[in-house]
Amino acid sequence: QVQLVESGGGLVQPGGSLRLSCVASGSDFTIVLMGWYRQAPRKQRELVATMDNAGVTNYADSSKGRFTISRDNAVNTVTLQMNNLKPEDTAVYYCQCAAAVRAPRWSMTNYWGQGIQVKVAS
Repeated sequence: QVQLVESGGGLVQPGGSLRLSCVASGSDFTIVLMGWYRQAPRKQRELVATMDNAGVTNYADSSKGRFTISRDNAVNTVTLQMNNLKPEDTAVYYCQCAAAVRAPRWSMTNYWGQGIQVKVAS
């Protein structure tokens, strides 16, 4: 079982910055990949960025050049640094974690945080 707790959202002006963090906790799990997705009203959830255990990143086109994902494996944390934010970045951002878990046998499972609001407006 894995629980994800997000922090760092809020309201910011266009051109501003926010930093989102997510901490994974639980027992009998090994993280394979962590990342961020987002969902705006009336839209499907979409990729923001992910990073696997080798440090390989996957960014959405809308994130490239503005967002940076990083991980601290020692504390099971993933961070998303968002710069030059735009109104179209407004969405609920969800922490994502793919992990091997014992349920009761070891298997790959995808976990989601509760979501954290990011609003970009004047």
